[in-house]
Amino acid sequence: MSSKNFALIGAAGYIAPRHMKAIKETGNELVAVLDRCDSVGIIDSHFPEASFFTEFERFDRFVDKWHREHDKRIEYMSIASPNYLHDSHIRFALKSGADAICEKPLVLNPWNIDQLKVIEQETGKKVYNILQLRLHDSIIALKERVQRELAQNPDKMYDIDLTYLTSRGKWYFISWKGDESKSGGIASNIGVHFYDMLCWIFGDVEENIVHLKTPCANAGFMQLKNARVRWFLSVNYDYIPQEIKAQGQRTYRSITVDGEELEFSGGFTDLHTRSYEEILKGSGFGLDEAYGSINTVSTIRNLDAIGLKGDYHPFCKKVMG
Repeated sequence: MSSKNFALIGAAGYIAPRHMKAIKETGNELVAVLDRCDSVGIIDSHFPEASFFTEFERFDRFVDKWHREHDKRIEYMSIASPNYLHDSHIRFALKSGADAICEKPLVLNPWNIDQLKVIEQETGKKVYNILQLRLHDSIIALKERVQRELAQNPDKMYDIDLTYLTSRGKWYFISWKGDESKSGGIASNIGVHFYDMLCWIFGDVEENIVHLKTPCANAGFMQLKNARVRWFLSVNYDYIPQEIKAQGQRTYRSITVDGEELEFSGGFTDLHTRSYEEILKGSGFGLDEAYGSINTVSTIRNLDAIGLKGDYHPFCKKVMG
């Protein structure tokens, strides 16, 4: 496979180095990078020759001029910018003649996806979403197991608890991530790929209830086609179980299926490279695959919390106990 030319929008954030690594490990070239923050020395570890811009207008001009002067195109544009800018940056990629590879959440609302489908048709270019959990070996094994069991008993209903706490400092709430209009809120920012994974395995959302909604924690219940899901998401260190704190850890991730813990703590570091490999083969996850989880988080954002009623996640008592 011949080397492809990439541009990257968003280089200073946590996830951008995984995109740089994936571009390099798949044998491709990063030509241009845009980020309004210039603390991006990490580029030197991957593509020190990449042109760098802090202003969109100069980046836009470079992208336009580059293919005229070099008789080449930037074939892929990777997007790791703040969530609320994804929609605009995807549009720019498509209209620049590039396929877009975008971090999750792809966009903040499902109607944004409807519009992107129109632009895909107009430009003939594709939008790919990084839904890396679908490529995790443990998740794939669970899906295969569930498919076998549902083939035997199509009405089987699983009971699932999703618990994800990833501690964030005071900076989080000052940054765009703490602004719901920009990040979409906690469910969008740290939960969207888990909802995607659960619906990929257990079917579409049929009922969506929110029990708890604070600036640092969201919790609720989802009825999927073949599963009942209690979920709890938080960026507050105080809610992490004591035994996890005692180990010096600031993150706690747990998914139980019918009381059995799903072990998937490892195997994450190479999933962006795996994602890029699939995209370059033409088999990445597109707009249709992203739609369900984006619809779910958009719904959660607009639901009122009902409090500790019904089948709520036990961690809710840490917040409201």
